[in-house]
Amino acid sequence: MASKTKESANPAKNALRLGLCCQFASEPIKFRTTTVTAMLRLGQTQRLERLAELCRINADALMAALQFCAVHGIGAFRINSQILPVKTHPMAGYEMGELPGSADLVARFRQCGEFARQHHLRLSFHPDQFVVLNSPNPKTLEHSLAELAYQAEVAEWVGADTLNVHGGGAYGDKLGALRTLRQSIERLPEPVRSRLTLENDDKIYTPVDLLPVCADTGVPLVYDVHHHRCLPDGLSVAEATEQARTTWKSEPLFHLSSPLEGWDGPKPERHHDYIDVADFPREWLGWPLTVEVEAKAKELAVAKLLAELGKI
Repeated sequence: MASKTKESANPAKNALRLGLCCQFASEPIKFRTTTVTAMLRLGQTQRLERLAELCRINADALMAALQFCAVHGIGAFRINSQILPVKTHPMAGYEMGELPGSADLVARFRQCGEFARQHHLRLSFHPDQFVVLNSPNPKTLEHSLAELAYQAEVAEWVGADTLNVHGGGAYGDKLGALRTLRQSIERLPEPVRSRLTLENDDKIYTPVDLLPVCADTGVPLVYDVHHHRCLPDGLSVAEATEQARTTWKSEPLFHLSSPLEGWDGPKPERHHDYIDVADFPREWLGWPLTVEVEAKAKELAVAKLLAELGKI
């Protein structure tokens, strides 16, 4: 009875979940990748066999990662964009049906999704920086769309609910670039658009820039408080938090990191190994929220932050 009373007295601990991003610092859980050069040295049969092996290794590593998260109180996991290595490359890329044992591979990923559902783990993707939806370069846009389609396919297997991208470039005309971003979002296929989120960055697009796009398109804002502190826009953290929160119809997902050399250091945008608990906005406590911890010490940083937040 005492335990239940304590939990209800501190809803923040029940509502907040911290997320681990992609890799581990000390745990022997490794995801494998390869290079296009290495793959093109192989004949087609050998290449597909090797890619199938890497996909199988990564599916098993994902299960191990989720099991670790479930045991250690980590509520979310960001899946590496190269979970299926070189999947969309124009020369070395492939369709899943081309890989030997493809049905088993997909089944392994679906098992990961079932495990995540059973243990209430939230899964997400954050496509690489080359995924730009407002690029004036048709080839960049084509590659971006292919990458989003691939990650949406894996997201369907595992039940991931977000494909998070940055606003892109300004290209000398920020308002025009935002119009292009809106247009590109409107044209996305449903498996991508239904999972798409936008994130403010530390160089070009602030929450003030992206919130109108989110309102127009129905795409939620992943509020990165570190980026906002590096590139302020007149909104306070509390105001940006509340406005970002209203863009979500489900549990919001935000990002947190701390500066490597402090806020007065030469490059505050660089991430520290750990999170300074003082950088965790108190406005984020007490309501359902996923916070992905972008720190170089990975699971060690999440564990440290969990312990420190437990003392608040």
